[in-house]
Amino acid sequence: MLLSEEQQSIIVEAIKAAEKETSGEIKVHVEQFCPGDVLERAKAVFAQLELHKTAQRNGVLFYLATVDRKFAILGDKGINDVVPANFWQDIRNDMQSHFVMNQFAAGFAVGIQKSGVALKQFFPYQSDDINEISDEISFGD
Repeated sequence: MLLSEEQQSIIVEAIKAAEKETSGEIKVHVEQFCPGDVLERAKAVFAQLELHKTAQRNGVLFYLATVDRKFAILGDKGINDVVPANFWQDIRNDMQSHFVMNQFAAGFAVGIQKSGVALKQFFPYQSDDINEISDEISFGD
């Protein structure tokens, strides 16, 4: 098991809380192994999960390969166009401080909350907003 049920619940609740105030979509994908370059793998997962198909191109993927100890954060064009250049790297650094201590749920919660703040700022919740991407964690391998 890559994440315990309790850890999964913490992460999903963080996603739901972040998405409550934005039209943005946040997805967490976890697998054991990352073949090759982590950013290339994250891009492939991003496409596979159809995160590029959100109405405002404001999907965010948090990708983690547990055994290979690799992770990446990818934002779609809509969010990338409005956040500072170092935005995702800063969040990644904050998450990494938790991940090195095997505190995956806490690390994800921090990253999700911070990206949710930016999504809320640039893509506030609309009354006709629908949840375009499942909040549940997807797993590979």
